Amino acid sequence: MMRQIVLDTETTGLSPTNGHRIIELACAEMIDHQLTGSRFHAYVNPERDIEPGAQQVHGIDAAFLSDKPRFAGIAGEFINFITGAELVIHNAPFNVGFLTHELTLAGLPQLDSVCTGIFDTLQFARGKFPGQKNSIDALCGRYQIDYLHRTLHGALLDAELLAEIYLKMV
Repeated sequence: MMRQIVLDTETTGLSPTNGHRIIELACAEMIDHQLTGSRFHAYVNPERDIEPGAQQVHGIDAAFLSDKPRFAGIAGEFINFITGAELVIHNAPFNVGFLTHELTLAGLPQLDSVCTGIFDTLQFARGKFPGQKNSIDALCGRYQIDYLHRTLHGALLDAELLAEIYLKMV
């Protein structure tokens, strides 16, 4: 049995080294290349402002997040959900950088100690389609996956679209 978790995040900005934080985290489980319907999804209070450029991408504002748990409040459940699985992530260095930062702040184990590996769909797509756009939107178009209902980025929707992309790519 091969268990994979397709994962996506939304953030307050582009770099955890500049104090940016995760504001949405979503995972969709696949077993033997089949989505199981099992998901993990959480909005997170970053306790900081959201960059205007980031807010334009995902449409999430600080007021919506004000009553949500901090990352440490959802981290244990997240770690339990992903333990023993390979992670499938589009632009893995970006997402892993944020997750590493958040897990460190929460005093929890890092991804490499709980997961069997990380498959970067962006890196894979760049190898398969060199010199072409390989965004989630571009890959949906290339593989005829309906994404027109996606007006803003959302971690759960993007994880589910990415699962479809991944299954068609490999």
